[in-house]
Amino acid sequence: MNKRIFRIPMPIWLPRWGRFMMLGALSGIAGGIAAAGFEQALTHGTEFLVGRFTHLGSSKILSFHWGVLLLPAAGGLLSGIAVRLLCPKSIGHGTDVLVRAFHHGLGKLPFRGPLVKAIASIWVIACGGSAGPEGPIAALGAAIGSTIGRMFGVTPRERRVLLIAGCGAGIGAIFRCPLGGALFATSILYREPDFESEAIVPSVVSSVLGYSTFMVFCGSGEHMLRGASALAFRSPIELIPYTILGLLCGCVSIFFYYCMHTVETSWLPKSRLPRWLAPMVGGLLTGALACLLPQVMDGQYRFVQNAMTSPGLLTSFYGEAGTVNWWTWAALFAAVALVKCVATGLTVGSGASGGVLGPAVFIGGTVGACLGAVCEAAMPGTFPEGLREALIPVGMGGVLAASMRTPLAAIVMVTEMTGSYGLIVPLMLVCISAYVVGRRWGLNHEQVRSSAESPAHAGDAMVHLLESWRVGEIMEQNWEPVVSQEVPLSDLLTQVQYGTHPVFAVANDGKLLGLISTEEIVRSTDDPQLVDIIIAMDMMNTNYAAVYPDESVYEALNRFRAGSQDVLPVMSRDPQRRWLGMLTRDQVLRKVRRHVEGMERFVEQEHRALAAIKREGQLQELLSGMAPAREHELQRLFVPLQAIGKSLREADFRREYGVQVVAIEQSDGSLQSPPDVDTPLRTDQRLVVLMRRRDTAENNGGDTD
Repeated sequence: MNKRIFRIPMPIWLPRWGRFMMLGALSGIAGGIAAAGFEQALTHGTEFLVGRFTHLGSSKILSFHWGVLLLPAAGGLLSGIAVRLLCPKSIGHGTDVLVRAFHHGLGKLPFRGPLVKAIASIWVIACGGSAGPEGPIAALGAAIGSTIGRMFGVTPRERRVLLIAGCGAGIGAIFRCPLGGALFATSILYREPDFESEAIVPSVVSSVLGYSTFMVFCGSGEHMLRGASALAFRSPIELIPYTILGLLCGCVSIFFYYCMHTVETSWLPKSRLPRWLAPMVGGLLTGALACLLPQVMDGQYRFVQNAMTSPGLLTSFYGEAGTVNWWTWAALFAAVALVKCVATGLTVGSGASGGVLGPAVFIGGTVGACLGAVCEAAMPGTFPEGLREALIPVGMGGVLAASMRTPLAAIVMVTEMTGSYGLIVPLMLVCISAYVVGRRWGLNHEQVRSSAESPAHAGDAMVHLLESWRVGEIMEQNWEPVVSQEVPLSDLLTQVQYGTHPVFAVANDGKLLGLISTEEIVRSTDDPQLVDIIIAMDMMNTNYAAVYPDESVYEALNRFRAGSQDVLPVMSRDPQRRWLGMLTRDQVLRKVRRHVEGMERFVEQEHRALAAIKREGQLQELLSGMAPAREHELQRLFVPLQAIGKSLREADFRREYGVQVVAIEQSDGSLQSPPDVDTPLRTDQRLVVLMRRRDTAENNGGDTD
């Protein structure tokens, strides 16, 4: 049950874009504070817990320790209990939750669930669980934006925009990529490269302020991956390994998907473990893998950082830097990438709090490091110096693009995260090729193909149309039912025609004093003795909603929805508040119908194949208006030879054939309904007839009409 939330009135004078900017800014600041607190807690928690038992950035392997084995299980257990007690209905990792709220939840994302999961994910990651902090922060930022929207009483459409803006603030802050965060938030909703265009500007504002707020608490000027800013694309020959890297990243993202999918849909249901206990078992298995490769517990990219900029630390396990066996390094990086996929599936797939964004970036970096080691081992000196290092940040973008289905956002995010602006060309190649290979196996199950398939955009065409029309364009300027305030009720009753529901405007010298609807008249006639006594001033309603001529028709419809008026007075914005005319529901409906009819004619001319759908719809309308519909069905029949050249009246189909002709389909597909009973029938026509169902006739002994 959703609790009622404290409402803050939105200033009426503030335009729609101003509301977006203001609320987006609030979402950004709050999201930046949340990301900074999360980052600090995660850094200190990792050092205090799993950092006491192993060095996550080293190349050391096969190191058993009870702390390494059991800590991930403890983190998973705490996470499972916290979620079970505090938010039992919250299902899915961070980005899944916010995408579901956008498409199917009217932009409502309760704050408690993402907050509990964000705190629980700190325990999971600090205890060595293979998960990332970025997904929970994305969901928490989205929940902040959604909550701010609910506090200010915005519409569902605006709330969805704030949901996305809050996500952009969280991602932009935690990844230190303000533009990438905004692009990621607006593209994570869809499987295809599509953007939520309406949310781009609020997301940019929110992400910029989120990142700036994050800098206040966590410092500025540092990239997530140090040492990459000097790397650049220097030779066309480098396109060969980059092309291979794109294919590898796509394939690894598919393997990553199956690791997650197997745990979520096969292992977890078959184990029949309680939801709160499954993360502990997943954490225990993750700990067992970490005893083989402690690097899979790294949630802060230390191993990837050392693989690129600290070869002395990495070679300490194998010997001096000059005697490094690159094939051995390639095997290590490959093992870390694949085992990280399995460990993340066991951790996040089993239900532990955490995200898959961070692991996807980590896995991509190790895939790039693996390919770089292979190039050094197989063809030493062939490729330009620095290629091995450059493959690491580019690989980060490749797996991120394929796993999240956000290729364009991944390009910008990795560029900002690493400062490697010179690698924009290989990033474009790798991210797009990896996305093409692995897009069918993305990790976000709630994504829809494009905005056209989203329930959130079901009425976009009509909404945009209504927003383009101004009230002044369709209002009725000469409103006839106008009376003075001294008119008695008896005179008003003589003006009410049978079957109508007029709304009288009580006006004096062009100034509107009030409205009198049929409901006010009916209430005033309860006592017949008062009919000659009550005047218009006594019964008029002065508490009415009004609109302005420069307002959109969509905004006017919201006024209709908020009140019970069938008519909205149109007033000028000057201090005199002049009455300009009336806007009625019927006027809007007639305008929409005329537009739709015009569009239908255009569509029929442009796309002739759609005419068949229209004809079927017309047949259904014919059938729905005829009784008894259950016993009869519509059929198309060729004109019988005996009836060619005769009219319907002459052929007498009801007597001769036991059917009733309800329409004639012409050779061009158009329907003539009701049919012309005196025009001779032709061979190129078909008859739409209403005939008894065969099963009904059999039940009645085979009789027909």
